[in-house]
Amino acid sequence: MANELTTVKLNVSPLNRVEGDLEIKAHLEQNKVVQAEAMATMFRGIEVILRGKSPLDPLVITPRICGICGQAHLRAAVNALENAYRVAPTPNATLIRNICQATENVQSHATWFYALFAVDFVNEKYAKSPFYEEVKKRFAPFTGTSYTQAVKIRKRLLNVNAIFSGQWPHSSYMVPGGVTCSPYLTDITKTFAILKEFQQYVETVILGCSLERWLKIRGKHELELWLKESEAHRNSDLGLFIQFGLDVGLDRLGVGPGKFLSSGVYEDFDNPRNYNVEERSCWLPAGYYDGGKTHAFDHLKVEEFIAHSFYKGYEGGRHPWEGVTDPNYTENDKEKYSFAKSPRYDGQVVEVGPLARMVVDHDPLILDLLETFGPGVFIRAIARFQETARTIPKMFEWLQTVDLKQPFYSKPQAEPEQARGVGLTEAARGSLMHWNVLETGKIANYQVITPTAWNVSPRDSMNQPGAIEQALLGTEVANMENPTELGSIVRSFDACLVCTVHSIHQSHVHKIRLGI
Repeated sequence: MANELTTVKLNVSPLNRVEGDLEIKAHLEQNKVVQAEAMATMFRGIEVILRGKSPLDPLVITPRICGICGQAHLRAAVNALENAYRVAPTPNATLIRNICQATENVQSHATWFYALFAVDFVNEKYAKSPFYEEVKKRFAPFTGTSYTQAVKIRKRLLNVNAIFSGQWPHSSYMVPGGVTCSPYLTDITKTFAILKEFQQYVETVILGCSLERWLKIRGKHELELWLKESEAHRNSDLGLFIQFGLDVGLDRLGVGPGKFLSSGVYEDFDNPRNYNVEERSCWLPAGYYDGGKTHAFDHLKVEEFIAHSFYKGYEGGRHPWEGVTDPNYTENDKEKYSFAKSPRYDGQVVEVGPLARMVVDHDPLILDLLETFGPGVFIRAIARFQETARTIPKMFEWLQTVDLKQPFYSKPQAEPEQARGVGLTEAARGSLMHWNVLETGKIANYQVITPTAWNVSPRDSMNQPGAIEQALLGTEVANMENPTELGSIVRSFDACLVCTVHSIHQSHVHKIRLGI
């Protein structure tokens, strides 16, 4: 008679370097994860705060959801208002918005890799890798040579946002119809210099080659040739990561659902009907990728479930326009385990983020790597580098297209008393969506779905695990006292819990800290 398998429960709490509080509970049999729960431990509350407020208040309040991607929240909020008001921003405004949001995103990619993700590889688990000593030298927190460079260039790059928005984070310079800034030629010149400095950093430190050379790589075979081509390529941070990642098996870790969603980002400045989601066009397009085929994105197929979340108010799924945010923490309810809701697209669990954007845009390198390796920790990192390399030339293009003689703002003709809107964009870590419902000139309902809500969601009413929960399944934990595999999987999604949850009534703090 076969021996009965023993299930071991492993709690990682708090899981750090995910920008907020996250608990991971993994159930293991023979050291392999057979079930996982991703538990967002605090309630956000922004939707509740906005009820009854002025329609313009989200432009000030929602950028405070997060100190990392506040610009993206501002973009989603203003897009939702422009959709509700049926008003388009001026071309110059779209260009400035794109430049600032791209700045926020590419600096976030660098911050993620060096400060949150690559730190894992200094762990003694990887000491036998021939690349370990070099990885430790470059990526060790605070002392690593590449770590310290990344911190400096991040600060420098964010000056672009200060030039146009006046401050970062928590900027509020986007308004329906445009932006509040009116830049001078000196502002354009300063921005150009900063972007050139960042490009030089990417080319010398991250890539070991020019952007032009890197962007010629269109598949795994050409990537291998690139590594062999030059010692500078192999010794770059990306070259080191590729060699190390494949050596330690990151390409076999953290698969996930294999379905990808992008809500589109960086609107085309010359499309006067971008406020209409049906006619919206973006440089990185919206779409849903499933089984090798890309489908058009339809926000009406988005639903949120709360079967395993600390909320009450409805059964099954609801589109956010009809959404309810009514927190209901019950310590003894064993079915509910997270303050994150469970967003689903057409009933499916999806992954969002740079990998999803590159897949939906049919980036040839990423699609070939996806076909070769499948989704996982390794390709999620490569996708962030690839998006950065592709975005830098677009930032120069947008900057050079700004026409200082043309307006940066066009006042809306009317602000309707009754309306509803949807604001779609992409933060660094994935699809970000805001929905508003306006009644008698006030906000009757406001719902936000963050990238981390998509990725870190709990099970839904169909009992489907969320994207990170699925990615953890099948993971073999070599050392239960050092489960670095679990951390690397979660961090490969660049989970940002402060976006998903960060506000709670004081009387509940001690209860939630006790666990579930």
